[in-house]
Amino acid sequence: MRWLPVVLAAAMLTSAVAGELIKVGGRTGWAQNVNYTKWAAARHFYVGDWLYFVFDKRYYTVLEVNRLSYEQCKDSEFIKNISRGGRDVFNLTEARAYYFLSSGGYCYHGMKLRIHVQEIVPPSPVNPSLSSTKNAAATSPAKINHNHHHQMLMFFSFLFVVSIACFPL
Repeated sequence: MRWLPVVLAAAMLTSAVAGELIKVGGRTGWAQNVNYTKWAAARHFYVGDWLYFVFDKRYYTVLEVNRLSYEQCKDSEFIKNISRGGRDVFNLTEARAYYFLSSGGYCYHGMKLRIHVQEIVPPSPVNPSLSSTKNAAATSPAKINHNHHHQMLMFFSFLFVVSIACFPL
């Protein structure tokens, strides 16, 4: 019975874990002279996703800013400094536009990111009376792929916690 609290904690963890971990900038990470507008345009961002910023903390920062500060590369009135150690995550908790930049003038060298976060829309049941284009939009590859990643993350998180409970080190 000692394992029951751990299993319950695992169940709560997997229900709380949502979204995908997205490394900002791909292989390059958070660095100068990267076109983050182009990088972000090739992706979909959903509520519950996590942005993973990888950067050299000796030079760069990650600040959440408002739209005007983003447009003007203004780092003095940021919303939140998410820089901790150069391997930092940021949870996208709302469906809205998010703006990030690096301080110290690096914003002028391309270190700024604007994304639009969407709600995850559950796939609607197939209804023959709906047009085929509307059904196709409800089950777009991006949404299917995102839901698949979410399910896999939940499954492996659960297995990890249960394995620790059953086979302690």
